[in-house]
Amino acid sequence: MAFADLLEQVGSTSRFQVIQVTLLSMPILMMASHNLLQNFVASVPPHHCNAPRNLSLSSLSQEQTLLITVPRDKNGRPEKCQRYAAPQWHLLRGNGTSTELQGCKDGWEYHMGEMSSTIISEWDLVCDFRSLKETGQTIYMGGVLLGSVIFGGLSDRFGRRFLLLFSNLLMAVGGTCAAFSPSFPVFCVFRFITGMAISGLVLNSFSLIVEWIPTRIRTVVGTATGYCYTMGQLILALVAYFIRDWRWLMLAVSLPFYISFLYSWWFLESARWLVLNRKSEQAVKNLKTVARFNGRHEEGDKINIDVRSFLCVCASYSVVDLLRTPIIRNITICLSAVWFSTSFAYYGLSMDLQKFGVDIYLIQVIFGAVDIPAKVVVTVSMSIFGRRPSQCASLILSGVTILCNLLVPYEKQTVRTILAVVGKGCLAASFNCCYLYSGELFPTVVRQNGMGWVSMMARVGAMVAPMVLLSGETVPWLPGFIYGVAPILSGLVAIYLPETLGGALPDTIQDVDESGMKTSPIISPKKEELAMTDINNSLLKEAP
Repeated sequence: MAFADLLEQVGSTSRFQVIQVTLLSMPILMMASHNLLQNFVASVPPHHCNAPRNLSLSSLSQEQTLLITVPRDKNGRPEKCQRYAAPQWHLLRGNGTSTELQGCKDGWEYHMGEMSSTIISEWDLVCDFRSLKETGQTIYMGGVLLGSVIFGGLSDRFGRRFLLLFSNLLMAVGGTCAAFSPSFPVFCVFRFITGMAISGLVLNSFSLIVEWIPTRIRTVVGTATGYCYTMGQLILALVAYFIRDWRWLMLAVSLPFYISFLYSWWFLESARWLVLNRKSEQAVKNLKTVARFNGRHEEGDKINIDVRSFLCVCASYSVVDLLRTPIIRNITICLSAVWFSTSFAYYGLSMDLQKFGVDIYLIQVIFGAVDIPAKVVVTVSMSIFGRRPSQCASLILSGVTILCNLLVPYEKQTVRTILAVVGKGCLAASFNCCYLYSGELFPTVVRQNGMGWVSMMARVGAMVAPMVLLSGETVPWLPGFIYGVAPILSGLVAIYLPETLGGALPDTIQDVDESGMKTSPIISPKKEELAMTDINNSLLKEAP
């Protein structure tokens, strides 16, 4: 008896699965808020140097004070990081110039627009300290990276449910503490913690979803879950529009995780994980609970100790096993490139909305809304053409779009914005594809290790992305060029991944090696059909 048969016996698409997938998807609505929160809490308001504090300028208007204390840049706007060493009184008469300048020794004056308060204005992260803005986001992504490593391995060892509970609580507490941070270093510490918690939420939510549903609805459920992240981007724009103070905004997107922590106690541990970790008693108990919940009492009573004989007893696995055999090694390396470049280019485009010269709330809505048609297209493509061509096409198309944007003059902001939106949509499609694709390629015994590893590679890309933006200060076109080339190269690498359309989820590394899935991109239609036939005939167990 295969696991899929047991799942069908207790109900594979019944009440339990609907409620569990819904509840697991709800926190994903707020994940986008934390990943993209930097666009609002760290938006840079227009600013210029304060006048010297020991200077009495009470008789002058604000415009006159600005005229005699702050020089103008080439566009006629006040310089952001320099002021006159001494007031230039003669400028009030409209004559004379001065070249004696100094830094902003008495701080800055900010002209708040979109936000009433940001971490930039509160802690003066401008001029010589402007790189700290990108550093803060890099530290957050560093937490996501470390969380991928830690929670990926721990959940394969201690279970999905326990780590999901812990991640929800850590997310809520870390976000709350970040909202009350007294300094930028403390803020970064708690953002690092929330980053770790995000990884735990993503990895364990994904595994609990995919391991309790049948093969035939994986694509649909995976896409629906991806839409929660899309809706989260729209929710972020709405919440940020009404909450203009960064502390209250941070608190608003963190408090819902206390609720998800409370209802997460209801979830059942993955029966498949329990069996593979020598906990067959609890696995059978959970399957019977699902059967009763779905109204299949008689079918549930038929699951007894004798049924467990079909379930394998497996040794402990670690991230090292992702390189054990040639096929699993090829999968790990190719997926690492795919995840790195997708995240790298995605956050390179999404984390600097102010550069488009459009209202940041509007551009956030546009960037979020484009995910809707993008994920519909990639879902259809994955179901018809397969995972591999869909993954390759979305990456290559996104890279080409980003590179085309470099050829458009800066003055044509509308065209540049449209191209950026299309590129971001392709990257969102790539994310949607690689989450499902990776879960189907990695066997159950190392699925969390595998997902943790590729998620870690994605966070490396997200960490590097803000740092690449700094290179634009010396070579303006360089960030866009790097963001465009990376997904094209990984799209070519993805050609060497096996196709999983219509295949069953593998349980062990041996299942992957014996499945008949070919890693070569050059397979004739006839050979590919034979390969898929071999998959269906050789797999002894079918996972959800």
